[in-house]
Amino acid sequence: MKQTVMRMLLHFFSVLFAVLTILVLIQAQDQSGFISLDCGLPKDVNYSSLETGINYISEAKFIDSGVSKRIPPTEIIVKQQLEHVRSFPNGVRNCYRINVTSDTKYLIRATFYYGNYDDLNDPPEFDLHFGPNVWDTVNFPNASLVTFMEIIYTPSLDYIQPCLVNTGKGTPFISVIELRTLNNKAYVTYSSKSIVLSLFRRFNLGSISDKSYRYKDDVYDRIWNPFKSGFKLLNSSNNDLLLQNNYALPAIVMSTAVTSLNPSAPLNFSWTANNVNDQYYLYMHFNEVEELAANETREFNITVNDRFWYGPVTSYITIFSREPFPRAKTYEISLFKTDNSTLPPIANAIEVYKVKDFSQSETHQDDVDTIMNIKNTYGVSRNWQGDPCVPVNYMWEGVNCTIDANSIPRITSLNLSSSGLTGEISSSILKFTILQYLDLSNNSLNGPLPDFLTQLRSLKVLNVGKNKLVGLVPSELLDRYKSGSLSLSVDDNPDLCKTESCKKKNIVVPLVASFSALAVILLISLGIWLFRRQTDEVTSPNSERGSMKSKHQKFTYTEILNITDNFQTIIGEGGFGTVYFGILQDQTQVAVKMLSPSSMQGYKEFQSEAQLLTIVHHRNLVPLLGYCDEGQIKALIYEYMTNGNLQHLLGNL
Repeated sequence: MKQTVMRMLLHFFSVLFAVLTILVLIQAQDQSGFISLDCGLPKDVNYSSLETGINYISEAKFIDSGVSKRIPPTEIIVKQQLEHVRSFPNGVRNCYRINVTSDTKYLIRATFYYGNYDDLNDPPEFDLHFGPNVWDTVNFPNASLVTFMEIIYTPSLDYIQPCLVNTGKGTPFISVIELRTLNNKAYVTYSSKSIVLSLFRRFNLGSISDKSYRYKDDVYDRIWNPFKSGFKLLNSSNNDLLLQNNYALPAIVMSTAVTSLNPSAPLNFSWTANNVNDQYYLYMHFNEVEELAANETREFNITVNDRFWYGPVTSYITIFSREPFPRAKTYEISLFKTDNSTLPPIANAIEVYKVKDFSQSETHQDDVDTIMNIKNTYGVSRNWQGDPCVPVNYMWEGVNCTIDANSIPRITSLNLSSSGLTGEISSSILKFTILQYLDLSNNSLNGPLPDFLTQLRSLKVLNVGKNKLVGLVPSELLDRYKSGSLSLSVDDNPDLCKTESCKKKNIVVPLVASFSALAVILLISLGIWLFRRQTDEVTSPNSERGSMKSKHQKFTYTEILNITDNFQTIIGEGGFGTVYFGILQDQTQVAVKMLSPSSMQGYKEFQSEAQLLTIVHHRNLVPLLGYCDEGQIKALIYEYMTNGNLQHLLGNL
């Protein structure tokens, strides 16, 4: 009766597994959770692999640098996705940025095939980084060897950044990048969250051929290599005996196994560490491949370097180490049958992972998103790739950060001076919540100096000089400047003024820039009378708007720019525009009064004032030295008077 119940349960679970397997395969047909990048493939090109059916796309949109190269036809290419490489002859660190789902476990694989793509017949050596952490060193014993590196990783952010780093031993390159989502309950480690599993070995122990298996046999596209040994091979023709767990192991792998040739002897496996400081995790997969008789039992214990590890193993199961094994040069795994067992131990598959410590945190995602928005908004051409703050040796140019072993790196300083920036100051900057230093000087930024900069409470230095900003400096920034809590530089923005200076312009107007109403009233009659007598000397009948011509020197707009040093110094405002200090080539100091293009009233005053002063000469009036009349550009050039204006003189009486 008991045997019947057990067989019914086994049949039930077998049917359930078959249904689940079909569902998994249906989902796998659309390769949900797969990202397959053929590096160096021309942009927007894609294809399905003839071997696996996996759809590969070009990775060009995931990186801003590198050049596409093709393996020469003289080389033997065993896989379609190895026909191209992306090479990185420029820059020390070149990084991909690939969007992923955060807190989801991924198998991530990078593949490299040199194939003498550069005709140098000299395989390089370089480093592979994963964000701010070192993944591994890539090297090639020979030019025809295909090398791949694989990790199991759960990203905390919504992107990953594999980076190729030039270490001075040749030009880095890459052939393929592949990402596969895994079950979050698989490949669990119970030590530090910074622990990453890097594949060391993965074997199909009972392989009956030299073939490696991957997708579609494995829904997660793990690569199972054949294991060569002197063990006895076992296989099952009845896949209904297979059960499944969180690892979704391929049936073709789990339907074969190995056992010792001597039924009384243990089943042994071993590996030698590349470095005695390396630590390892072990995952062993077991499934009964024989239909046992009623009087047969298979049960065994497992030791690692003669220390008990797990047991007894009696059924389909995946056994894994919760902590890395103690460091050793050689690791011996032994399976011993128990006294109750009538059959020797078996094993179907084994995976060994080396510990990688990815303890360096990535820069705060808000800061990364912000700096990327700024890069895209202004088209920053600097080699901004990878993490902006870490490793410190590769911190982005113009960026400074707080880096603490116990906290996430944050951007505290941004220097984009002389970077060719145009447009308005981006509101993205507001998201730099702890920014202390911001230098946007010597660019072509326009628009107002935005009020949102006052919300950067940690800001200590703000330099926006030498731009084309307009309007008023926000009063709160001025208050912080006066209190000494903010170093503020806004110089060389001709149309940007501080509040106090703007008020003063409306109160005190230099004598060289205007005449008092009293002087105009006294002389207006004389001017009109003289003007009517000498109209032909002042106006031209061919001018549509009464353009001035006289014996006074006519200046070009370019000369006006040179005289005023690009309108460097404002000394007042007149009836029709702004007055600037200037110096002629003979070192004569002058005041240049510019007409505002939008002022019709100013244009009338310009005509009247120009016509009046070209014919009126008096020792108490400021001499008119010249003018500029180029389309919308109107200007009068007076001799500069250093003793103030009439109002100032009368006030001292």
